Amino acid sequence: MNPHSPKSDKRLRILESAEKVFAQKGFFGAKVADIAEDAGVADGTIYLYFRSKDELLISLFEVQMERVHEELERELAGASDPEDRLRRFMRAYVRLIQQNPHAAEVITIELRQSEKFMKQYSNPRFAEFLKRLAAIIDDGQQQGRFRKELPAPIVARALFGALDELALWWVSGRGEKLDLDKAAGWLGDLMLQGLVTKSDR
Repeated sequence: MNPHSPKSDKRLRILESAEKVFAQKGFFGAKVADIAEDAGVADGTIYLYFRSKDELLISLFEVQMERVHEELERELAGASDPEDRLRRFMRAYVRLIQQNPHAAEVITIELRQSEKFMKQYSNPRFAEFLKRLAAIIDDGQQQGRFRKELPAPIVARALFGALDELALWWVSGRGEKLDLDKAAGWLGDLMLQGLVTKSDR
């Protein structure tokens, strides 16, 4: 589909409205009619682009993950040091959370309400995200900077889990005073240096 075509513009408008409505009313509380009203289209128009509310939610996730990958490309460009790349990765992720609170709420909370997303969707964009993170860790291991006995894919999932929890805390309001940039720095320190003080090693 031509990204500048009227059809593409309408689809994007529907996705933007879905993001807003899902964040405000929750996945279960949101109705297709609510999304159609916000987008300024008829209810039936939604189904010309998306077969169900679940598919709309998954499409919204894919759009957001595309933005995440684009931001990571910009942030990591020209960086070669594995520690620097890992910190840049984390900063870029939390920056996107802060810049797009509605999208962050949908990704961290509402996606988990969709049985189709959790059990049926293969999630290739997220797999690519984890692969990119694991590649940074693997590179550090190959350079002798990171411990080689730790499987890079496991470390990547653990690190994302920590980032995801920080994002969840922030978007839910319980972490409204949390400085995500600082928190990402602390998490980077924890990942790269551990909890044990140097005198105890």
